[in-house]
Amino acid sequence: MGFGGHTGNGRLRAARFLGWHTAKTPKPVGAATRVAPPQKLLKDPAPRDDRPVTITHPARIVFPEVGITKGDIAAYYQKIAPRMLRYLEGRPVSILRAPDGIGGETFFQRHAMPAMKRGIERIPDPDGNRADYFCVRDATGLASAVQFGAIEFHGWGARLPDLTVPDRMIFDLDPAGDVPFSAVKSAAELIRRILATAGLKSFALASGGKGVHVVVPLTGQRGWSDVETFSRGLAHMLARSEPDRYVAVMSKSRRQGRIFIDWLRNKQSATAITPYSIRVRPTASLAMPVSWQQLRSLQSAAAFTARLETIPAGDPWRGFANPQTVSQSVLNILPKFVAHSQSG
Repeated sequence: MGFGGHTGNGRLRAARFLGWHTAKTPKPVGAATRVAPPQKLLKDPAPRDDRPVTITHPARIVFPEVGITKGDIAAYYQKIAPRMLRYLEGRPVSILRAPDGIGGETFFQRHAMPAMKRGIERIPDPDGNRADYFCVRDATGLASAVQFGAIEFHGWGARLPDLTVPDRMIFDLDPAGDVPFSAVKSAAELIRRILATAGLKSFALASGGKGVHVVVPLTGQRGWSDVETFSRGLAHMLARSEPDRYVAVMSKSRRQGRIFIDWLRNKQSATAITPYSIRVRPTASLAMPVSWQQLRSLQSAAAFTARLETIPAGDPWRGFANPQTVSQSVLNILPKFVAHSQSG
């Protein structure tokens, strides 16, 4: 038998019959034993190499407007690694690379290059039909990615060892160019209240661009289908109830003067910007997790930059000691609690 890997519960991916082993007699149907689930959905790692990663051309200017160099980027990620890895570790990652600076060509990369080894783990495609994905293991892995020109880090919504169950839900509030930031903050607060009505706590992420992410940490008890159903339903109900303010479809022709409530981040293998990641923006702005009180005082989603003195103390993720999940009753009464939250 050939197969493309294992699911998180021990089943085979893309299994196919190749033929009987000539030296063995097949067992009767029903006599097979269950395959034990793997401990980690990872390829056998190479011996750990903790030597520092050499950053070549550290004086190369990457952000001309603010004078930030490749060496500055590497230094930032090394300092922020203890916070950032709490969000990034164990997630398949896509990186946005700008080898010649943000004024040159930029491109996303979802699969590890052969030379990307230190601090990088390769992850077989869960569906068994694509090249290996990869995740950043530690601060060394961040440095490896920066050496290859990485600036932005975008992570999946699930972690190893089980990529079939998301551990977060995200509502990405993406405003049209004519929408003020105050309206984005109001939308984030509205979604926070809706989620609270459903028994779900959340925190805000200033995206480093124009919008805000409302992030809901989950315990990983619901599959992708349920999380997608919930987020899609909430986004579309808000768009129907306030069509002059919100839209839940990607069409740019319908977004003028409105905020796109992007629920598509909650599909399997979709990615979202990782907290503390630098953004490919002229000021080297950051995706910064903030408390709801901090969000209210922000004047821009790009208020924080890779200059470390702008980074606030504390980490909202640490406020979620109690597990939470989307309950079946919430899935059933979505229309009712959306209406209730808007009237409160």
